[in-house]
Amino acid sequence: MKYLKQIGLSLAISTLILGAGDVANAQGRRGRGEERRQENQAAREQRQEERQNRRNEQQSQQQQTQQQQQNSQERQQRWEQQRQQQQQNNQERQQRWEQQRQQQQQNSQERQQRWEQQRQQQQQNSQERQQRWEQQRQQQQQQRNDQQRQQQIQQSREREDRWQQQRQDQIRQSQEREQRWQRDRQQQQQNRDWESQRQRQQQQQQLEQQRRQQSDRDRNRDDRNRDWNGRRDDNRNNDNNWRQRNWRQEQEQRAQRYNQDWQRRQSVLYQRQRVLEQQRRLNQLRYQQRYYEQLRRDQLRLQQWRYNDYGPYNYRYRRGGSYYETNRYGAEQLQRAINDGYGEGFQAGQADRQDGYGFNPEEAYGYQDASYGYDAYYVDLNEYQYYFREGFRRGYEDGYNSRSQYGRYSNGSYSILGTILEQILGLQLLN
Repeated sequence: MKYLKQIGLSLAISTLILGAGDVANAQGRRGRGEERRQENQAAREQRQEERQNRRNEQQSQQQQTQQQQQNSQERQQRWEQQRQQQQQNNQERQQRWEQQRQQQQQNSQERQQRWEQQRQQQQQNSQERQQRWEQQRQQQQQQRNDQQRQQQIQQSREREDRWQQQRQDQIRQSQEREQRWQRDRQQQQQNRDWESQRQRQQQQQQLEQQRRQQSDRDRNRDDRNRDWNGRRDDNRNNDNNWRQRNWRQEQEQRAQRYNQDWQRRQSVLYQRQRVLEQQRRLNQLRYQQRYYEQLRRDQLRLQQWRYNDYGPYNYRYRRGGSYYETNRYGAEQLQRAINDGYGEGFQAGQADRQDGYGFNPEEAYGYQDASYGYDAYYVDLNEYQYYFREGFRRGYEDGYNSRSQYGRYSNGSYSILGTILEQILGLQLLN
């Protein structure tokens, strides 16, 4: 019982303690709730005050905006009034300027008309002076041309007389040399015939000894070979003798044809000289005069012409897809024709370029004549002219364009390139 009483007492005390704690907790919760309510009330009041302040500020801003808009409208009105006033002033100035411009334009037209009249008058006076000067110049030029032509005719006659005298002297000397050469040639021919006869006798004796020393079979074979060789040598000698006679006859005919054609070439030269003088192509005229002087030297040299035997035809050259034969001297002459043609063409093309004349190699006198350096030995004039013009065209192109595509200039002379020479001539040595 005592134990039960203690338990009951403990339970009662515990209950009292728990009840006191609950009361204390309830009072604490009521106190905190009051505090929160007061805080919330203060926050609501603060928010209301802030909203009121914002409304006041917005009202103030609206009032300021309205005031600014009103001020801006007033300024816009004042600016519009000023702009209208300036526009009106500008229109008035524009009207005054337009009036002034019209007045100036009218004055300028009047001055232009007066100036045009003066210019036409001056131009007319200038044309009259130019016509008078041109007439005087033509008269003076005609007088100078007449004097020059008379001087040239007189000089040409004097040169012709001297040339005729020299030609007669040279013909006489050439005939004397020809007679002496004929006598010497006959003597040399007799000596060669005697020497050839002696050599044939010695050869026959040697062959006779060889035939006796060899066997019958070898002797028969040698006899056949000798017979064949003998016939071939006889044919060759006969052919060479025939060719020699024909060569001399052909060379004499070539020299005669060249001399007979000399007068025609002179007349053509004088005609071209007058044409060049009229065209005022001074450089081409100087070139043609140099070319003519060389032709005169060639003519004088050919007057002393005499026949020479330069050996058999052991070269061949190409022309138009065909081959032709000549000897050593003829091959050298054809090569010289190409080189001389290149040099003359180069100078002719250079002269046309300096005169400002168009590209035209075939119009040059050197190309038309194409007998520069010709000597009538073993080559016909037409053959020589063909290869001379082949070199001339290439030289003219280099001279007119100031270049060295087909040839070169060295040691005072022009020469065509070896590869170009081979393409043109195609020279070959025959065995």
